[in-house]
Amino acid sequence: MSSLKSGTIAIVGRPNVGKSTLLNQLIGEKISIVSRKAQTTRHRIMGILTRPDAQFVFVDTPGFQNKHANALNRAMNRGVKQALSDVDVVIFVMEADRFDARDKIVLELLPADRPVVLALNKIDQCKDKSKMLPLLTEMNSRFPFAAIVPISATRGSQVEDLLSEVRKHLPNDELLYGEDEITDKSERFLAAEYIREKLFRLIGDELPYGATVEIERFEVDGGLRRINAAIVVDRESHKGIVIGKGGATLKRIATEARQDMERLFDGKVFLEIFVKVKSGWTDDERLLRSLGYE
Repeated sequence: MSSLKSGTIAIVGRPNVGKSTLLNQLIGEKISIVSRKAQTTRHRIMGILTRPDAQFVFVDTPGFQNKHANALNRAMNRGVKQALSDVDVVIFVMEADRFDARDKIVLELLPADRPVVLALNKIDQCKDKSKMLPLLTEMNSRFPFAAIVPISATRGSQVEDLLSEVRKHLPNDELLYGEDEITDKSERFLAAEYIREKLFRLIGDELPYGATVEIERFEVDGGLRRINAAIVVDRESHKGIVIGKGGATLKRIATEARQDMERLFDGKVFLEIFVKVKSGWTDDERLLRSLGYE
């Protein structure tokens, strides 16, 4: 029997617990966007790590949302539940010094018929490590975890230990994807995500949740990519926030997003971004489908 293992692993947890940071650390590339704003991740994003003895196919999921009931959040919650039903292993990510009502909601979704590894994240921010022991005891009593691994996704601390625990539960199988593949998402999708990350990072505190990005043109000409993108906001008043004084904010969003794209795509990018208003887009099922929400 081959010793090669391959399988799918869902990364789940409440909003802003570090799931996307963990995925990027595991893969070694930024394929899932990160910001301080809760619910930055809106799609299931697959990251693929291939080692000589195993292929790990990670599925980063949105943080499970129980506060808002619009069509966007319903679609994201469906994505979380679907991921949990489709994978071989689950990584449940929590902060290392707390367990709150939002974690409890996700805990109750965890499948009983497949292994779940608990990743206690942000140990670098936990000043009093003695507080972790009672939490470890509590979590062991709440769910039969296959393993509990304290980690720092930001620093990469003990991420190899987490991989080792996950590998134990992967099925013996051939590679599911090519050795050089790192994600199932297209360059077009990643371009939109990079723009949305800069949008939230630069003006996330001012900008309400109702903003997204549409790629209207994506052309590859040799090593050059020509991209036209629209930042979609919910209200006319939000348009000025995104553009900024003299267009400065929009220009910075475009510059930083373009630099990230050029690193990932390994080529020059010509990027044009404008802003448009689509009132009520977060409750528009047809528009959400066009933006890739299932």
